[in-house]
Amino acid sequence: MRDAAESTILVTGATDGLGRRVARELAAKGATVLLHGRSPERLDAALEEVRTHTGSKKLGSYVADLSSLGEVRGLSEQVLSEHDHLDVLVNNAGVIVREREESEDGHELTFAVNYLSHFLLTGLLLPLLRESAPSRIVNVASAGQSPMDFEDPMLEKGYEAMGAYTRSKLAQVMFTFELAERLRDTGVTVNALHPASLMNTKMVHDTFGYTMSTVEEGTEAVIRLAASPDLEGVTGCYFDGSQEARANRQAYDAEARKMLWALSEELCGSV
Repeated sequence: MRDAAESTILVTGATDGLGRRVARELAAKGATVLLHGRSPERLDAALEEVRTHTGSKKLGSYVADLSSLGEVRGLSEQVLSEHDHLDVLVNNAGVIVREREESEDGHELTFAVNYLSHFLLTGLLLPLLRESAPSRIVNVASAGQSPMDFEDPMLEKGYEAMGAYTRSKLAQVMFTFELAERLRDTGVTVNALHPASLMNTKMVHDTFGYTMSTVEEGTEAVIRLAASPDLEGVTGCYFDGSQEARANRQAYDAEARKMLWALSEELCGSV
């Protein structure tokens, strides 16, 4: 991978919490950082904060609602048209949805934003990541993981907010493992992590009412996977913070991973 000061890095969900801090720390290292957000106003505020704290002029911003597969495609098209290399993709954006909702594409919303958007975005940006190899994909997952029910993938028979969230996060890990296998010997590495437990973010405050760790702790773990020379060539792993860990057992089921991949392709259409 290029030295951080020469790297171009895209961070999804960079307007708040972990993503915003990760973008700031990467910019401080001299990287060209592309911040993604859903709200133009919040994205402008995040850009201003990163500029103020780092003095960086190497920043880009991209507005897209990841619940829309069309907007995910638009995001990828913008990045591909404006950059001739991409060294790191940090798939960080995530939501917790209290009541069951569907995306404009008709998919369960938590699954659509937390997992499906990143499956599609990664696939669309893979040609550029391959050309930029050695490059990295970092999927921000969670220690909270629940297995996929392939009989009811859109949770139409029963919905519970945390169950939907933990299922989407295991899907990210399953995707990580499967993609790593498919990208062996390409120079593109793929890893997932649980950055830290109940960080002091707005989403955690609103959902749980208390926190257990800080955004700074989570940021350190993400930056390590995104930029540390120690992780050069490491792929197909799941980390809890900085320590390699075991994910939910479904992540190690090759048949389940292939089923998830096939379902994802079906839901996204052609990648």
